Amino acid sequence: MGILIDNLRIAGFRGIDELEVELSSSTLLIGINNSGKTSIIKAMQLALGDYSRFLSEEDFHIDSDGNSIDEIVVDFRIVPTSTKMERVPRFDEPWIREFGELIRADSNDQQFVAIRTIGKRDRINGNFIVERFRLDQWRDSGTWKLEPTHKRTQVRGRIDSLRHVLINAQRDIHQDLKEKSSFVSRLLSDIQYEESDEKALEELIGELNKKATQKSQSIGELKTQLSELNKTFEGAGQVDITPFPKKIRNLAKYFNIHFGESEDQSLPMEYHGMGTRSWASMLTVRAFTDLLIKKNRQDGKQLFPITTVEEPEAHLHPNAQRTTYEQLTDTDGQVVITSHSPYLVSIARLSEIRVLVKQYNRIHIRALLPGLDSEDEKVLSRVIMRFRGEIVFSKALILVEGITEEQLVPAMYHLCEERPIYSRGLNCVSVGGQNYRPFLQFSMSFGIPVCIISDNDGNTKKEVESQIKKLRKDLGSNFEESKLSVEFLDASRDIESELLIQLRMKEEIIDALVAAATRGTANKKHLSAKRREFVGLSDEDLLEAMRSSKASYAGYLADTIVENPYKKEKAELIPSAMSKSFLTINQWLDS
Repeated sequence: MGILIDNLRIAGFRGIDELEVELSSSTLLIGINNSGKTSIIKAMQLALGDYSRFLSEEDFHIDSDGNSIDEIVVDFRIVPTSTKMERVPRFDEPWIREFGELIRADSNDQQFVAIRTIGKRDRINGNFIVERFRLDQWRDSGTWKLEPTHKRTQVRGRIDSLRHVLINAQRDIHQDLKEKSSFVSRLLSDIQYEESDEKALEELIGELNKKATQKSQSIGELKTQLSELNKTFEGAGQVDITPFPKKIRNLAKYFNIHFGESEDQSLPMEYHGMGTRSWASMLTVRAFTDLLIKKNRQDGKQLFPITTVEEPEAHLHPNAQRTTYEQLTDTDGQVVITSHSPYLVSIARLSEIRVLVKQYNRIHIRALLPGLDSEDEKVLSRVIMRFRGEIVFSKALILVEGITEEQLVPAMYHLCEERPIYSRGLNCVSVGGQNYRPFLQFSMSFGIPVCIISDNDGNTKKEVESQIKKLRKDLGSNFEESKLSVEFLDASRDIESELLIQLRMKEEIIDALVAAATRGTANKKHLSAKRREFVGLSDEDLLEAMRSSKASYAGYLADTIVENPYKKEKAELIPSAMSKSFLTINQWLDS
């Protein structure tokens, strides 16, 4: 049995007007810059840690009229959980003893502990007041701030069994070794030995200091000169040079960390890059929290660490990022991580991901839609997240049938809008046929507008519309019509026939096929022969050459479309379905 902070509510803090975040044992917060990720971390630090001593005027939210609000409110709820981190009705005995009168029960007789933190200005002393209160009810989202607080329910100080640990974005193990307040210094300052061991070690160190001094002519000369200090103290002073600490209690002052491929090739941390130093700093925090848990267990006390980590991927290559995420989440307690990394997203469970979206100066949270069964989640993870983790950062998605369109659509958008597709936060993704359902489930969950650009040959249109109709029924009110647009190519057309027959892009297509067939050769004779071969083909044969090339020509055609060597009008190079889609997407992004 354990516990979990399953819900966090914030009002009036920094850029957050009002926000509710559902938390799991591991939560990954993602979003564009300035979307509120750090504000959530700092709000947790205010409620659970030591941020109250850093509270400043800038932490109070400024509303749309430019007025600063009077108080900050942060609520969190703790619930009892099973070993699988699923909520259960009652706390077990150790936590009942720990929380005592803080425990309340809801209308379903499920126990919880809810704490409200209020930060406000002290008008008299010119500083800030931070108070905490027990909440007797955990109200619905729309009325949560109406829950009253009273002096009789005030919580004095923090709850000792809840330990907030912050790993900030500026971590550096080399700097941590120098700072007394860092986790590594706090860890080393607690070095303890048995009295007999301490005495034996200090004797060894004393012998080592003696030999080091005797063997060095420089140290001997320095000791002789410093002995002149005796004259100042009337002969009562004594100089003792100790290259190594005399007392075990001073060991931390001389401490350093070396790392390398082997013991003989290891180097001090200051000689390593920021990636290694950052990673080592995070592992130090993990060691610190593990030690705290062990010590509390030995003393028969409860301890639940809540670790918040800002951008653990900083300075690390992709595989190291994935390893770091696993190390951070494979620990006791609860972890909340902010990130911009698609590699972390790709290995996180979809249920752990929270996407922060800023609209009309308000921050919103998007998470995996309720009602999706475990098989749906597996499909989403397997089809999308494993290889397409970056799309969760998209401002809008363009879904297409195959890799040909996946290469052509960005080029056509570039030509149409005169800027790269990524400059607007767009991603174009092939669904590998007509498998749109998991991508639509994904986008609806995280509030990402989707534009489908589909072929229109055979029964394709019927199949796509059937998938959308079924998903609309399954998701009900969670299906957002305003965030879905579907455009089909002209009747009976796939992408190849649309380009060749409808748009008459024969010159561009032949250029691309020649480039694909000759692989960039400079042999003019070979190029001329290959061009004559394609020029002599009928439209039917040319279509077959395009379809049988397995889209190898598409990349070359994309380059040709952007360069537009034949100086055509944009409408001559972009299917009408794509032009309509681009217009819709721009309206979404500009709204």
